[in-house]
Amino acid sequence: MSTRKSYNEKELASTSITPVSEIEDDVSTNAYSKTKKDQGFFKNFIDGFKPIDLGEIDPNLTDIERANLISARAPLKRGLKNRHLQMIAIGGSIGTGLFVGSGSALATGGPAALVIAWILTGCMMYCTVQALGELCVAFPVSGSFVQYNTRFISSAWGFCMAWNYALQWLVTLPLELVAAAITIDYWNSEVSSAAWVTIFYVLVLFINVFGVKGYGEAEFIFSALKVLAIIGYIILGIVINCGGGPKGGYIGGQYWHHPGAFAAGFKGVCAVFVTSAFSFAGTELVGLAAAETENPRVSLPSATKQVFWRITLFYIISLTLVGVNVPYDDPRLLGNSGAAASPFVISIQNAGIRGLPSVMNAVIMIAVCSVANSSVYGASRTVASLADQGFAPRIFGYIDREGRPLAGVVTSLIIGLLCYLAASSHHDDVFDWMLALSGLSSIFTWGSICACHLRFRRALYVKGRGTDELPFCAQLGIYGSIFGVLLNCLILMAQFWVALFPIGEKANATSFFQVFLCVPVVIVCYVFWVFYKKDYKFFVRSADIDIDTGRREVDLELLKQELAEEKAFIASKPFYYRLYKTWC
Repeated sequence: MSTRKSYNEKELASTSITPVSEIEDDVSTNAYSKTKKDQGFFKNFIDGFKPIDLGEIDPNLTDIERANLISARAPLKRGLKNRHLQMIAIGGSIGTGLFVGSGSALATGGPAALVIAWILTGCMMYCTVQALGELCVAFPVSGSFVQYNTRFISSAWGFCMAWNYALQWLVTLPLELVAAAITIDYWNSEVSSAAWVTIFYVLVLFINVFGVKGYGEAEFIFSALKVLAIIGYIILGIVINCGGGPKGGYIGGQYWHHPGAFAAGFKGVCAVFVTSAFSFAGTELVGLAAAETENPRVSLPSATKQVFWRITLFYIISLTLVGVNVPYDDPRLLGNSGAAASPFVISIQNAGIRGLPSVMNAVIMIAVCSVANSSVYGASRTVASLADQGFAPRIFGYIDREGRPLAGVVTSLIIGLLCYLAASSHHDDVFDWMLALSGLSSIFTWGSICACHLRFRRALYVKGRGTDELPFCAQLGIYGSIFGVLLNCLILMAQFWVALFPIGEKANATSFFQVFLCVPVVIVCYVFWVFYKKDYKFFVRSADIDIDTGRREVDLELLKQELAEEKAFIASKPFYYRLYKTWC
């Protein structure tokens, strides 16, 4: 029988059992903090870049066991608070995919295709984030879902997905920096692009000097501004549609009848999926931040639930309004670049509202800076995880005393210098191929997360253990992950069809690989690792999967007791409170 008198929510934040390895890390951190007080600012600043000791590692461990142990020990600083994680979940990766990319998607598929593709991708994304939340709350380790592929599937697949995800974020930084410079052209095109990318590059560099806290605070501000802007547009979009703009005129659903709901039928819907996937890219960063969160058991479940509201409010509703306020045959959707091609800006211009298009352009610029900042965060943590798992030289796993994956940050910033190709006459070709590397990488990432969740649940079953020992369970269980795997496979098949037979064009190798380049890269990585390591295991046997290393709660019986008390407490509350806890 429990000796505790009652359960309350405040206790939940403080009752997680802390393993010995984490206590040792805290002692080390406290000792370092005490030493800092005895030194000057400059000396502290310099010492902060020195490496931190991971301790001894048994040389007899297998590659997978070694990777699990290092990921669990990685001394990333737990500087993200609950408010940071909530805002990252709600608006963290909202960027050009939504504000600008939706314009080309509208022109390619039509308003109905736009809504269908985003709803299906959003449903899959929610299932994926729920599965990721379950894994990350149980195993808040360095590298998170990148490391889960090695743990739950195989080292060969882990190698593929780790490099796939690293390349996605490494090429995103120069792409977003150039996009930021393009947004400035909306106001002033006389200044060289190189000058603007330098300003944005220095801004991203400055933010990341402060480590995870700098990322968290910057994303909190960026995301808050984006959320306010989208809520404002939703209200404005309804007013415009009802004829409330200076030019007046009720619009209603006339653009769904003329020029129509679909621009290219079923094929147009398939073509839009890659843009919808691009717009959701980065949603999984909530999981990557797990190892740097103060209390993942409390904050991560809530953050994963917030993704539902993000998908519903900020994507589905706003894009539905875009589809009814802008006809898909508007030449500006494909004839411009940057903010000038944004359907959000075009709808405001069509209504005759002055000033607000510039406000939306400023929001797009903030969104671009936000994604550029996130790209350094995602790339640096992934590069560090590559080194931890033996997939890259050990130097890339360098983490300093302030908990910054310094080698990863430097690598990301060096590749970010490709942004200066914006001043080249051939920059379009270069960036088209860079975009091709990252275009479908998210599909592989999300499908792998769902597969890892299924393998984890299978391992629990085989070992005779149940979900009652999990601090958080995915709301849709294994069925959500099955849906996620299947839909990601269908999206890949649809993109293969569209890449091979593009809409309105003849089949050609250039257009095919600019859409599908990510797939042969993944295949080459897989084959390379199999033959390099002579590891021919397609997957780790369920009975051999490690489901304990890296867990913060080591007393499972006490954890089960706490979870039972928590459920009983919530069940005793009124219906509206239970509904709130289900979705928030």
